[in-house]
Amino acid sequence: MSVPLVSVLLPVHDAIGTLPAALRSIQRQTLTDFECVVVDDGCSDGSAGIVRSFAAADARFVLVSQPHAGVAAALERGLARCRGRYVARMDADDLSHKRRLELQIERLEARPELAGIGAHVWMFPRRTLTDGLAAHERWLNSLDEPASVARDAFVECPIVHPTLCIRREVLTAHGYRDAGWPQDYDLVLRLLASGQRLAVLPRKLLGWRDGPNRITRTADYTRRERIVACKAHYLARGFLAGSQRYVLWGYGDTGRTLCRALRLHGKQPHTIVELHPRRIGQQIAGAPVVHPSALAGRAGLAVVISVSGTEQRNEARARARTLGLVEGGDFVVAA
Repeated sequence: MSVPLVSVLLPVHDAIGTLPAALRSIQRQTLTDFECVVVDDGCSDGSAGIVRSFAAADARFVLVSQPHAGVAAALERGLARCRGRYVARMDADDLSHKRRLELQIERLEARPELAGIGAHVWMFPRRTLTDGLAAHERWLNSLDEPASVARDAFVECPIVHPTLCIRREVLTAHGYRDAGWPQDYDLVLRLLASGQRLAVLPRKLLGWRDGPNRITRTADYTRRERIVACKAHYLARGFLAGSQRYVLWGYGDTGRTLCRALRLHGKQPHTIVELHPRRIGQQIAGAPVVHPSALAGRAGLAVVISVSGTEQRNEARARARTLGLVEGGDFVVAA
């Protein structure tokens, strides 16, 4: 049996309503040198039977079954079965553009310094898309080169995981794990922390389905506080590794939540930056509250900007730069 160029890795748990369309979107790829490894994670709704039907008609489809163990375990089980030079993630409720594999592999072949590449997305169905999700889609689709992915890595997960196409040896070396927060975000932050370069292809190559059964709405590990815990874990071991105390820029809901999470890692704010005139000069969380101008000329600060909203984040970034602070060196943005 010849080794395929790319292995599509698709975990499924009870997705009989959406799985056939997802598999057809892979079957119709213009790049035909692939295998699709589908992991039946204890399905009870007939999803495994659908995969068997595809496999009987198309030898590129492979079914791997296991008792229900969760997404991370299913991905690890499927990854062990993948044989391709590249691994492309896919979910059972999404749709891949017919040229997705072709374009992503083409970019990775041309850019050997990249460990992996995501893609822009279109969220559907549009009629139920909230303003918040539309804003999230716009932010995701603003990212492209490794610099932008690394810059916004602590805003949210900068790569939609079912768009990721990655070199198999890199993914095998890092693997998936259940750390109590989203396994996709954990993987991306571990890859970046190890020096791997990730990019996003600026083409809409995945239809990302929203709905009441979407795992980000139902799984306990995707709750907001678990995502913030993930950010705090990697901030404490990365940007803040050499600092027990830091400057927290922003103490709204976003900043307060991150502050509490960082405190669990022994990180305390020594100064809080705020624009609200009633807060300046006060003490919050044991730290004095100052205007951003108080940071001018103070080198060596570890500043964490934690404000919500793309416009507000960009305003804070611009203000920090005018104060002589360098992103990635003096400050990081973590929403």
